[in-house]
Amino acid sequence: MAKSSHRHHEGHAAGLGPEDRATRTEIATAARHGHTGTEEGGHAHAGGHDHAAMIADFRRRFWVCLVLTVPILALSPMIQGILGLEAALAFPGSDYVLFALSSVVFFYGGWPFLVGLAEELKSRRPGMMTLISLAITVAYVYSSAVVFGLEGEVFYWELATLIDVMLLGHWIEMRSVMGASGALEALVRLLPATTLRLTPTGETEEVPVSELKPGDRVLVRPGDKVPIDGMIVKGSSSFNESMLTGESRPVDKGEGQEAVGGSINGEGAVTIEVRKTGDQTYLSQVIEMVRQAQATRSRAQDLANRAAQWLTWIAILGGGGTLAVWLIAGAGFNFALTRMVTVMVIACPHALGLAVPLVVAVSTKLTAQNGLLIRDRAAFERARNLDVVIFDKTGTLTEGRFGVADVVPLGGRSAEEVLSWAAALESQSEHPIAQGVVRGAAERGISLKPVTDFRNLPGRGAEARIEGHDVKVVSPGYLRANNLSADDPAIGRLAEQGNTVVYVLLDGAVIGAVALADVIREESYETVRRLKELGIQSMMLTGDARAVAKTVAEKLGLADYFAEVLPNQKAEKVREVQAKGLRVAMVGDGVNDAPALVQSDLGIAVGAGTDVAIESADVVLVRSDPRDVFAILALSRATYRKMAQNLLWATGYNAVALPLAAGIGYGWDILLTPAIGAAFMSLSTVIVAINAKLLERARRLVASAEPIPAGDGQRPQPAATAAQH
Repeated sequence: MAKSSHRHHEGHAAGLGPEDRATRTEIATAARHGHTGTEEGGHAHAGGHDHAAMIADFRRRFWVCLVLTVPILALSPMIQGILGLEAALAFPGSDYVLFALSSVVFFYGGWPFLVGLAEELKSRRPGMMTLISLAITVAYVYSSAVVFGLEGEVFYWELATLIDVMLLGHWIEMRSVMGASGALEALVRLLPATTLRLTPTGETEEVPVSELKPGDRVLVRPGDKVPIDGMIVKGSSSFNESMLTGESRPVDKGEGQEAVGGSINGEGAVTIEVRKTGDQTYLSQVIEMVRQAQATRSRAQDLANRAAQWLTWIAILGGGGTLAVWLIAGAGFNFALTRMVTVMVIACPHALGLAVPLVVAVSTKLTAQNGLLIRDRAAFERARNLDVVIFDKTGTLTEGRFGVADVVPLGGRSAEEVLSWAAALESQSEHPIAQGVVRGAAERGISLKPVTDFRNLPGRGAEARIEGHDVKVVSPGYLRANNLSADDPAIGRLAEQGNTVVYVLLDGAVIGAVALADVIREESYETVRRLKELGIQSMMLTGDARAVAKTVAEKLGLADYFAEVLPNQKAEKVREVQAKGLRVAMVGDGVNDAPALVQSDLGIAVGAGTDVAIESADVVLVRSDPRDVFAILALSRATYRKMAQNLLWATGYNAVALPLAAGIGYGWDILLTPAIGAAFMSLSTVIVAINAKLLERARRLVASAEPIPAGDGQRPQPAATAAQH
């Protein structure tokens, strides 16, 4: 069955236009701050704020409060007593100075948390900001009451150090989130703001990219960024598309080929005719796909959100219970209050709230940077449990072009001589089989002889004069029509395998046969091997002849194959495999693959495929490299491991820290102050952030490895195909 025609990957995902990017570049982040809105499902987003400005704000508040903490420590009676400096540091009115300095720290440094408290109460979803705000408010109000007459001890110094640690933790955390999302925001910055548009008179004028429309022509000079998707109408150059596709090598392109907006022009000036604008452009579609992926609900995130809400109520009730128990036990109010504040601080579900979103941000960044575009995150997470990957054949496992599978010489000739005569003749033809013969000769280092008097033999082949000889390359039908024979068991075996066999005649005598087949991608061998290492079976689905499918399956070592499958039967074959209790991924690139992509548990479209296939898929492989299928599945497993590790740490940490915060270690002189509790809580958050960032070490999973040879150590041979000359 003929595949749908291939198209370049530019513009095949669904999307967002450059004119929208000013208002839609706030890529979803994973933080849950008091100054951010929280989407249902737990994915926090920027809420329109500039993350860089917020990071700077937290940094500024931290340093101001840290400076003020020094005199607060010096004026605190408890610190003076510990250092024996009461006489040196105490002075009339020092309590009021301490109150004033602490008030600045409370209102200025604690303001983000107080705002967060109001937002969480407004949404009726108390969380981290509620706990922090309650802790610092209780500490501040109680200490201020002591300054103005209530009997007790102030602990302004603990209030100040608690706020310092919380600000520092948020600052570090936001930098981690910014780093995780930075690569995605960099996609938006790939397009230049202005470009050189050619006028009807041939002059150039600098115009904003947003003003370009289809049909406009722009000049892209060496080293410039391509401003928008378009067709090269003049000149040729190499283009660096690494930020778009992950392909590190520059891609050579000339007239009639498409250039992708955001790629970097190499050494030549080119004129490009604008073909796509707005949300049709490839880069805009990638940005939208990434945005949608980060906004997709995650089952793991839902679990983390529920756990965080439970932890919030446990902290509030536990804090109140701790206060009551210590007071009943006869402890002083100051001591009991300190224990309560410590419990509420250390139980903040900050790490739990970040456990999954940070991993999501890093994995989305990794995939986008390497041309692996996730359209449905839930399906991506399910990929870790797959049992089978079913590949379409033509254009996915194979290159969709002819190559020389074998040469059978006859009459004492050599294989090189037979191929030399055939390639010289076929060099004059544009037929796909002719081009395959010429490529096969070039790969073997065979030079072409000069050709004269070339002419086609309609439906039978072609002939020409080469070095004074009459040379023909013909089909089996020509031999039968002219009572010629070429009996050789090797030729019969090649034909049985589904190869296309053509015969070479020299001065009327058959001197050999050339077998051609669809070329198996070298990367396909490694893909199948790596999937086996993951415990995943590889199968193939094709409309090609059974002999062709069998040959490809045997060469690649596939677990099973389905041949001669009609377009409307592909989804049915996927259901057959699923009916065995297996979870299935389908990899395809054509319109006829779309139903199977939808039916599968994970639909993967190769980026050179059609729009319909891509719209039906959960994941798009920009590079059309089958090894990226392994990369997606391996990265899915690595992502899930990081989520599980973070959730385990965030919950396990509280199981140990909460009893210590409540004072269970008091009999062994183990007591945690609110500041130490805040440090532990912040450390837990930082550990979760660092562990998420360590997912970047999985970059090797999404970087295509060097091709490996076929099992016999030789260059992989082309697969058979049922097409005839």
